[in-house]
Amino acid sequence: MQDFNGRIAFVTGGASGMGLGMAKAFAREGALVAIADIRDDHLEAAVRSAAEEGVTLRPYRLDVTDRSRHAAVADEVERDLGPVSIVSLNAGIGVIGHIKDATYADWDWILGVNLGGVINGVRTFVPRLRAQGLGGHIMATASMGGLIVADSGGIYSAAKFGVVTMMQCLRDDLASEGIGVSVLCPAAVNTNIHQHYGMRPREFAAGAYVQSPEEQEGLKRMLAHGMSPDRVAELVIEAIRANRLYIMTSGAIAPVVAMRRDALLASLPDEPRNEERWQADLAARRYMTDRLG
Repeated sequence: MQDFNGRIAFVTGGASGMGLGMAKAFAREGALVAIADIRDDHLEAAVRSAAEEGVTLRPYRLDVTDRSRHAAVADEVERDLGPVSIVSLNAGIGVIGHIKDATYADWDWILGVNLGGVINGVRTFVPRLRAQGLGGHIMATASMGGLIVADSGGIYSAAKFGVVTMMQCLRDDLASEGIGVSVLCPAAVNTNIHQHYGMRPREFAAGAYVQSPEEQEGLKRMLAHGMSPDRVAELVIEAIRANRLYIMTSGAIAPVVAMRRDALLASLPDEPRNEERWQADLAARRYMTDRLG
């Protein structure tokens, strides 16, 4: 998609950080932009700050784990602005901890937002994009943690790996319909991710993952040196225009990705190929492609 002018864009987690950066960038390219977020005060602040920069954003309150609200917001945006053809499923929470310590509340909250929120967005908007026949683009924000994982990032990375896989598959699904698909895998970005532990809803209060004030301040200082959300937004615009699957923000990840790849290759059995099993595997994959294609 080359021209954003007159398009309707919808951005979740759009009231701060990368989401707000993307929303403003889409608007500067001529799109009419709706932002969705769970926090009313952040929505109001985002609309004000954008207006000060000469940019208009339309706010909608949305908890991305709420499926019925997703559909209602999509209807509202279509009524207010028109059919959405640029979708940015950006909302997420940067909460990490060791799997051995995790409670069901930790699993349900982190997966519900980081993976479930993207599932809900895909399920809400992809049928609409296809029915409109206007082409467009859908992207989701994963993370560097969707490609590699640290020992304390188990649930977070489980969700973000899932997002990467979803968007890879969705890209193939929509390729013939003129709808582009991308997944953003950022490294450190200067956002308010250090505040996410304090956003835990009451129903997930029985979680084990906590963050001390010292840890929060340390993360804030570290992220202050990260890429700006506005620069991330520029990379997103470039990737959408080129219809690139992966949107990366740092080359520093390359050695770590290579190490993981090499470890996987090294773990393969050192044995001659069993031709019968190989052909059976190929046949199974061909069947799946033909059956679903």
